[in-house]
Amino acid sequence: MNSLTELDFLRFANQSRNFIILGLAFLFVFVLRKIKSKFLQRFDIQKENNLRARKVHTQVGILEKILIFITFLIAIGLILLSFENIKEIGIGLFASAGVAGIIIGLSAQKMVGALLAVIQIAITQPFRLGDAVVVEGEWGWIEEINLTYVVVRIWDKRRLVLPSSYFLEKPFQNWTKNSADIIGTVFLYTDYSVPFAELRAELTRVLQSTDLWDGEVNVLQVTDSKEFSIESRILVSAKNSPTAWDLRVFVREKMIEFIQKNYPESFPRTRVELKDKKADIQAS
Repeated sequence: MNSLTELDFLRFANQSRNFIILGLAFLFVFVLRKIKSKFLQRFDIQKENNLRARKVHTQVGILEKILIFITFLIAIGLILLSFENIKEIGIGLFASAGVAGIIIGLSAQKMVGALLAVIQIAITQPFRLGDAVVVEGEWGWIEEINLTYVVVRIWDKRRLVLPSSYFLEKPFQNWTKNSADIIGTVFLYTDYSVPFAELRAELTRVLQSTDLWDGEVNVLQVTDSKEFSIESRILVSAKNSPTAWDLRVFVREKMIEFIQKNYPESFPRTRVELKDKKADIQAS
């Protein structure tokens, strides 16, 4: 009877310890998130010049996820120690070099490989939260950086989900790595008869009429000449990538309207010359 009571007591003690371990793990996560939230209040990511804020948000966010992962890894290992049948598993988790040994031992696995990749991303920062990127032929913004994957919000509100290791193994474009301001491009295809001086004057007028333009870049250049049309490239600048997108759309619309109203004959045309064969025969 006494032995049964002792056994029940040990089981109760083990269960209580497991609940305490889980409670402490969740308490640590709660406190960690409160500290993170308080700290990030000093770095407003909504400001126009938010390069430093995005850098800090990226590093803190990744660090938070890594600490949470390690916390629950330790908690699970401690809980395993309380079960006799799998006690060897729990001991094995803390053998050799401890938690670091676990990570190194599992580094061959894809999941841990992605975890190490996101740590490298946090240190080297090839991109940050909110950066404008071109990945897999898609243009969008870095929306989430998680332990094993990164979410890119495409301009049309789709989400492109890629493993963290992708950004260390394959090339991609980062349009806002060094600054938030960005240059937008608009292409126009017209007939050879279009007057370039008038187009440049209209472009300046259009840019000066909108707050989307930051007043820095205003360029119209002829970049190609083809059989039936010419290609004109417009370069305009804006304070950040979302504004640059809106500015590109605005400029494209206004320039097309200008050509429609003033030079409708200058849109690309295919010229066909018809000859009167009968008249040619009579002439001969």
